[in-house]
Amino acid sequence: MNGKKILFVSSELVPYLPENEVSLMSYEAPRMVNSNGGQIRIFMPRYGNINERRHQLHEVIRLSGMNLVINDMDMPLIIKVASIPRERIQVYFIDNEEYFKRKATFTDKQGNLFPDNDQRAIFFAKGVMETVKKLNWSPDIIHVHGWMASLLPLYLKKYYADEPLFADSKIVLSVYGKTFEGELDADMIKRITFDGIPEEEIQALGTPNYNNLLKVAVDYSDAVILASEEIPEELLNHISNQEKPVLPYVPVQEFEEAYANFYNSEVLK
Repeated sequence: MNGKKILFVSSELVPYLPENEVSLMSYEAPRMVNSNGGQIRIFMPRYGNINERRHQLHEVIRLSGMNLVINDMDMPLIIKVASIPRERIQVYFIDNEEYFKRKATFTDKQGNLFPDNDQRAIFFAKGVMETVKKLNWSPDIIHVHGWMASLLPLYLKKYYADEPLFADSKIVLSVYGKTFEGELDADMIKRITFDGIPEEEIQALGTPNYNNLLKVAVDYSDAVILASEEIPEELLNHISNQEKPVLPYVPVQEFEEAYANFYNSEVLK
């Protein structure tokens, strides 16, 4: 991995959120690349239940200040940053008062999905790309973890298709077991087509459930990692019908060599 630039984009990350498959691997994979001489950037949403004081988040004024258009609304983008001290890893946080101030990640106290989760996912994907453009940092690989980050492959290949900074970037998608029940807002497909993405290319999002979100992410990724032992069969079938590299599930205790080999021999070949 020596000298390779890898952008990690994740829904969740320890130590900022509780440990689960997504948040743990979103930490371990960058740590592995970092320790093997790669250059990394990590992005995640700045949910309101992240303790800014404890984790020493601070706003990066030079990166903040632009507005992102979400469904014809101007939404201010705020960028914050923090470091994971023992690993010397810097994490960038995508923030917006309306989308990420509430003291929770994806659901309310009753376990109901937030009605604007689709808008939050669009904002996160566009926010990451715009910030990386401001950093003028061209990644060799963009590795996506978690459903809140799952629109990034679509937006990179369609909305940012003519952006030279990402012309040679390869997208790796880690697919995890089903992490939410139900559906996102029914108007999600309209909000994405507002950005000039043809409806016929995202028809699965007419029913915006977990499987369909990930199917679209798979369609626009260059390689797939099966990151859970149990992945919905519908999703596995969709992945198997794609002609792209797939890394079978590897336990977290054994992943380092497998991921490094997959990056080097299958993604960057």
